[in-house]
Amino acid sequence: MKKNFVLDTNVLLHDPEAIFRFDDNTVIIPIYVIEEIDTFKRELSELGRNAREVSRILDRYRTKGKLGVGVPLEGGGTLKVTFATTDDASQFLHSEKKDNLILSTALEVQRQEPEVLCILISKDVNLRVRADILGLDAKNYEEEEITSIQELYPGASEVKVPTEWIDDLHAEGSLEVELADLAGRRVAGRGGAGHGFYTNEYIWMRREDGPQNTLARLSFDSGTKDKPATKGVIRPLDKTHDHVWGIRPRNKEQAFALDALLDDKISLVTLIGKAGTGKTLLAIAAGLQKVTEEQRHHKLVVSRPVFPMGRDIGYLPGTVEEKLDPWMRPIFDNVEYLMGISHADRRSGRGAEELKSMGIIEIEPLTYIRGRSLPNLFMIVDEAQNLTPHEVKTILTRVGEGTKIVLTGDPYQIDNPYVDSESNGLTYVVNRLKGQSVASTVTLFKGERSALAEMAANLL
Repeated sequence: MKKNFVLDTNVLLHDPEAIFRFDDNTVIIPIYVIEEIDTFKRELSELGRNAREVSRILDRYRTKGKLGVGVPLEGGGTLKVTFATTDDASQFLHSEKKDNLILSTALEVQRQEPEVLCILISKDVNLRVRADILGLDAKNYEEEEITSIQELYPGASEVKVPTEWIDDLHAEGSLEVELADLAGRRVAGRGGAGHGFYTNEYIWMRREDGPQNTLARLSFDSGTKDKPATKGVIRPLDKTHDHVWGIRPRNKEQAFALDALLDDKISLVTLIGKAGTGKTLLAIAAGLQKVTEEQRHHKLVVSRPVFPMGRDIGYLPGTVEEKLDPWMRPIFDNVEYLMGISHADRRSGRGAEELKSMGIIEIEPLTYIRGRSLPNLFMIVDEAQNLTPHEVKTILTRVGEGTKIVLTGDPYQIDNPYVDSESNGLTYVVNRLKGQSVASTVTLFKGERSALAEMAANLL
């Protein structure tokens, strides 16, 4: 049975192509949404680009018929623009607010066609709650359905195996296994039985009847939809990845992360973890190793979205580098830690600026990445949870030959009001690229910054 989908402004600002994602149903855009989108069209940000794209789409379909009546979409659905003709908004405290006018439009659509299910699509939690109270069916907009952030692919699994598995693995350097047999040995829990196995998945192998354990990585040809892979090969982690730029992994997840970061066959690494788990430090250490020691890449490029925590301090004076300095200070702190810079060194002028002046490190604002090609770089995008899926796609499509890109972030610490823990660019990449031979994901659970930082992250 066909349905009427009423789209909120934030849905189209998040994904202009949302208009085409409702199959053969009727997509209804309240005219107040177009008014709100109009206020964004001059912005140079991702929101501005999406607003302009929505305007272009609507203008294209305007030439094919009357939007007020309904214009056929290529997928078999109908696109319609409408507005509220009744006084439903008067029941709200602020009847002139666009959100309330959008609600009024959805209520009128439901009243005019009671036999057709009307669903309000919005990324605004409060708007969905109010719609539900008024008797409207309301849903969140998700391009890729993820029921819960807890179900996100963690990148690693724990399995209990016979002693001979571990012995054979170290004696032969690899171990061929039946994936079904391995799945039957998986331990439920974090990184447990919530997903199938994927190539480049890390394995914590524990002996069934003793304390012996080993860390390894699973790889296999993913096969086809009709004939999926049945066997995989487990290999122990590379021992040369145990020490890089003066640091060693402090837990198994950090060991997994370093292995992925230092493997030249893996072009995309996503590191997910709460504050203090070491994801940014590990990424920078691996980048410096690849650029300075192994010379596999020309330079280390670091970038992060510019979102303030709390109140913004306004415009900053100076050059682009000077403006970016407050946002990049966490990166510089990690670099100076790896360099062993002391307080006395800082007073004498030493620091991360040395590596910048030598061309080893470059700070790249994400604002200027569109249109660039980025060959032979080790690139880190920190705080990637604040990016939209489209922004992440823009970054990844800039990657040139020989470039490795690392996305780090915490889906629970999002400052961008237009994404959430399940729709941000970081989780989107993990969900869409899991199982690709050039991609690897590691979730870090244990904080290593300090006992106080770990306690605060867990209890506050």
